[in-house]
Amino acid sequence: MIYDKMSNLKLYKGMNKNLDTAIDFIISHDLNALPLGKTVIDQDNVFINVMETSAAPVGERQYEFHKNYMDIQMDLAGTERVDTGDSAQAEFINYNEEGDVGNAVTTDLGSCLIGAENFIICMAGEPHKPNIAVSDNLFLKKAVCKVHI
Repeated sequence: MIYDKMSNLKLYKGMNKNLDTAIDFIISHDLNALPLGKTVIDQDNVFINVMETSAAPVGERQYEFHKNYMDIQMDLAGTERVDTGDSAQAEFINYNEEGDVGNAVTTDLGSCLIGAENFIICMAGEPHKPNIAVSDNLFLKKAVCKVHI
């Protein structure tokens, strides 16, 4: 997991070719101008899903994981908390290969606030629990950039 300020995103270039493509796109485009749904950046290698959703209490959220993609999660409106879990102790269940998503049962390691200023990169195989409410305003508009590993 990487958690940092949006202003530092460019510092993470050089780790992975597809991640570089994603970072270049994110820093050179207004993500708020993207339509809801999927925007393809580089075929199946890099794309962004923009969605409107609701945050929920932590007890209503589950850990998720991906095998083939890392996530760059960014809030365009609203603020959420994202919890991270212990991948070494995780039980990975309910994996859907087509959607590259499954659930994980694990212990909590940490949490971070996203909001407009921050981002989190969840590597493939890292359990993360997004969309956790931090206020009475539950509305979230977020962009999740999927980066093939």
